[in-house]
This record gives sequence, C-alpha cells and structure tokens, in this order.
Amino acid sequence: MPPFIELIVVVVIMIVACFTVFLLMFLLALFLAPIERSISKMIWAKPSTPAPAAPHGSFKDFSKKHV
Repeated sequence: MPPFIELIVVVVIMIVACFTVFLLMFLLALFLAPIERSISKMIWAKPSTPAPAAPHGSFKDFSKKHV
C-alpha cells in the first residue's frame, strides 16, 4: 500500500476511534443521568443542619486565648 493511502487510512481510523470514545462517554452519561438525579434529590431532600452561631467575642479576647 502506498504511504499516502496508508496515512489516510490511519487518520480515518484515529478519527473514528475518537468519535467512538466520545459516543461511549455520552452513552455512559445518558445511562447514569437517572441515578445521578435520584442521588441529587436524596441529598437535597435531607434536612439541613443549622449553621453554628458565630462567637460574640472581640478580637482582643481572641488574641488572649491564642497566645
């Protein structure tokens, strides 16, 4: 086979392989989307814990405690 035709064949095979990999990644994401959606709903449905109250001290009190 002439080198020019061999080069074209190799380039076409690499492009097809790249397209196949992206197609498989798309199909995997499509397959996992319902699972991700249910996990997301489960996380957002969980009641959130209240934020801890901020200490009402001054900066001087902080520096006295951490010397």
